[in-house]
Amino acid sequence: MSSFLVSIMSGPESELQKRLKGIQWQNGNCLSCIWFATTDPLNADLLDRAKCIHPKLKIYQLVVSGRDWCNLYEEIKQKQIERKQELALKAEEKSG
Repeated sequence: MSSFLVSIMSGPESELQKRLKGIQWQNGNCLSCIWFATTDPLNADLLDRAKCIHPKLKIYQLVVSGRDWCNLYEEIKQKQIERKQELALKAEEKSG
């Protein structure tokens, strides 16, 4: 182990532990939000970009990536995901 890691991990509360306390993790991101209007529900991932259709933000035509997040996040239910994918699959079958 490097001497840097040893020095920051020693003592009653290491420097690393102090730094980690300041990090706030998101509890969800746009990809898993009901307001993320992906155009491809069959292949959506964190790098996709789509409009945020939250009623308060829709007027701004805000485009976000699947990895973004905000305080208006609402988790999409699995049944909603499956319904979107089902509709997309049917549309793909009709066009192809």
